[in-house]
Amino acid sequence: MRRWLAIPLLLLAGLIAVLAVNLLRYGQAQPQPAPVDAVTAADRAAADLLARAIRFRTVSHADRSRMDREAFLAFQGFLGDAFPRVHEALRLERVNELSLLYTWPGAEPGRSPLLLTAHYDVVPVEPGTAAQWRHPPFAGRVVDGTVWGRGALDDKVGVIALLQAVETLLAQGFQPARPVMIAIGHDEEVGGQEGARRIAALLEDRGVRIPWMIDEGGIIAEGMMPGVEAPVALVQIAEKGYVTFSLTAEAQGGHSSMPPRNTAVGILGSALHRLERNPMPTRVTPPVDALFAYTAPHMPLVQRTAVANRWLLSGLLIPQLTSSPQGNAMVRTTLAPTVMRAGVKDNVLPARARALVNARLLPGATPDAVLDHVRSVIDDDRVKVELREGYEAPPVARVDAPGFRDIAGVVRGQFPEAVVAPSLLVATTDSRHYRDVVRDIYRFRPTRLDAERLETIHGRDERISVESVAQTTAFYRHLLREAASDG
Repeated sequence: MRRWLAIPLLLLAGLIAVLAVNLLRYGQAQPQPAPVDAVTAADRAAADLLARAIRFRTVSHADRSRMDREAFLAFQGFLGDAFPRVHEALRLERVNELSLLYTWPGAEPGRSPLLLTAHYDVVPVEPGTAAQWRHPPFAGRVVDGTVWGRGALDDKVGVIALLQAVETLLAQGFQPARPVMIAIGHDEEVGGQEGARRIAALLEDRGVRIPWMIDEGGIIAEGMMPGVEAPVALVQIAEKGYVTFSLTAEAQGGHSSMPPRNTAVGILGSALHRLERNPMPTRVTPPVDALFAYTAPHMPLVQRTAVANRWLLSGLLIPQLTSSPQGNAMVRTTLAPTVMRAGVKDNVLPARARALVNARLLPGATPDAVLDHVRSVIDDDRVKVELREGYEAPPVARVDAPGFRDIAGVVRGQFPEAVVAPSLLVATTDSRHYRDVVRDIYRFRPTRLDAERLETIHGRDERISVESVAQTTAFYRHLLREAASDG
């Protein structure tokens, strides 16, 4: 009897030993910090420039005829006045009239260039909500150490901080060893087809090959990584793909007083309900695995053990992630109904009901695989499912490459209290258009945000602290010195 009892005890001891060994071995050391200097008066001056930039109503619309081209051209004129050294020393090309490509010649012109990108278009303010803002969305006010207005976070801060950093470096007599390109798109908020895509095509036609680039995306997240008390600098090495499906249901129309057993609206509603009840399976992709590796050493013991032994304890980890929309999006290809259209009058049965479902694809997922899932879950011949548009996720950038090393080093030097971690962007950026000319694409801007302030992006009371604007400007200044001068 004792011998039989000893067997499970030995197995248990062996399991505990395996868990302990994995715990001790798991994790990734933080990158070495790069040398940085203090935030300067020139860095702080960027906040007032950002406030002025917000006053230009460079609003993107899906219906491009609604775009105020004069506002976009006026904004370009403002950039010329605000950054005279940039416009004297760098070559400026206007791509498709409204997007901008700056080239800063390097002392060694034969070397491959670096690319830094941003965009100056903004999303509209929802009609009827402008009066609910604490400060008018296009007033560009600086109040109580904060810059208020549409574009403060997304993404005029990127444009202003980038150009102010270059303006300062030029004033200091700095010249990069390798060429530096700065691409500023004008239609990122509606897909970047006329801006970033055209710039990328121009570079491809010229045979330009770029080792790495940095765009908007990651932030310094405060209180948003479960189990990690320190702020986490999320250097995003990938973003999700994007696909939209149309669902169409048809049924008998007629008078609403004599409805059939199943209406077009009811059939469509049932299909959407089944999609919500049957999401795509969870999967830990390489970017999320890297996120765990870099943050695990800073987690409490129980969570660190679960992360280090996901092969056994994923049942504890995955439910915690999927309990929030943000965490769920990190480990799942998501499906979200976004548009529904049916009917013309309250007493008329529509013969057709239509919905759009937007999917955000994990790296490695294909539009066809998602389409198969949607059709399988709906399983109703009365609902026609069609793939309207979409693309797979861009390739995952390397963490063992110069781009990540340089970005992470500057972050560690400038924000020593932060934990640097690779991550996955669950949205999309202009950076995807450069996938054919850039080896490694990173997405990061050192804005410190908690969950509440993060919601102001595309929302009400969008704002950024003056200090954060200065820190972002200093970050680009440090990064250019580090990356454009290294070997």
